[in-house]
Amino acid sequence: MTHPILHQPAEWDRHSACWLAWPSHGHLWRSNLAPAQAEFAALCVAIAEDGGEAIELLVQDDAAEAEARAALAPVLANVRFHRVPVGDIWLRDTAPIFVKDAARALHAACFRFNGWGGKYELPGDDQVAGRVAGITGLPRLDHGWVLEGGSVEVDGEGTVLTTRQCLLNPNRNPEMNQVQIEAALREGLGAEKVLWLDEGLLNDHTDGHIDTLARFVAPGVVVCMEARDPADPNAAILDRLAADLAAMTDARGRRLQVVRIPSPGLLEDEDGEPMPASFVNFYIGNAAVIVPTYGTPFDAEAVAAIARLLPGRRTVGRSARAILSGGGAFHCITQQQPEVL
Repeated sequence: MTHPILHQPAEWDRHSACWLAWPSHGHLWRSNLAPAQAEFAALCVAIAEDGGEAIELLVQDDAAEAEARAALAPVLANVRFHRVPVGDIWLRDTAPIFVKDAARALHAACFRFNGWGGKYELPGDDQVAGRVAGITGLPRLDHGWVLEGGSVEVDGEGTVLTTRQCLLNPNRNPEMNQVQIEAALREGLGAEKVLWLDEGLLNDHTDGHIDTLARFVAPGVVVCMEARDPADPNAAILDRLAADLAAMTDARGRRLQVVRIPSPGLLEDEDGEPMPASFVNFYIGNAAVIVPTYGTPFDAEAVAAIARLLPGRRTVGRSARAILSGGGAFHCITQQQPEVL
């Protein structure tokens, strides 16, 4: 299929809405369900309040909607509910990626989803993109290859950051090589230049999603992390990543300016295994930047550092420790719908 010339806007461009899905699967979240719901609600309030953006919320059933309505009472006027079955809440990866054409018209790009390489194939997740596209009424662009939104980071000017560990993983698109992936990113997201990093955080079930590693905060400016905790299991990975970024140029020929902030350090799950905690898994909303925090000594410094990088918005830290038990944080559970100007 031939698609129009497209580009994925930068996250700091204005949004008309943010898409999320209410956590309600007790068999997945277990004792973390109620804490995750509380963290989710705090995120939604931060996104929607103070002239932020509308929340488009997917809910499983009447009970889930009732829970969500109660939790989101402070911003309920800014929330629309949609009855869409989801396997879990990771809409960054299961919802469409919204792109614009040369006339600035919006389209819903729907890619295949295979449960992060077959690791978590949950009922309904592979249908979320199409169902959300249908709700929006936007033109739908179907792509026949696997791509998760959290695996790509864009500057809105043609540069795409990603990792080999994810996009070149044989559990996603074994029939496609790097040249073919880059061509597909050019067609689907308007990539003029793809910058490849190697690997992601330890125990990241997404196989190295870029949105836990490095984020654009402006054209030519990338934020990533550095280890301050002597026990940080990702110290070497983070140092190598920063060095690789510093040697790269973007689609406009600019050498990347790399800004490092603290890593959360070692956070362990209930089995004593390191968790893929990241401060750069933040969400850039219209009025606020919401940074995940984990109760570490580095939380406040990380939030303050990100605030300096994104002036003009209110930057807040909100707990994501329970959500992290499911494998990700705030960027992983949000998908912005750009505003049509």
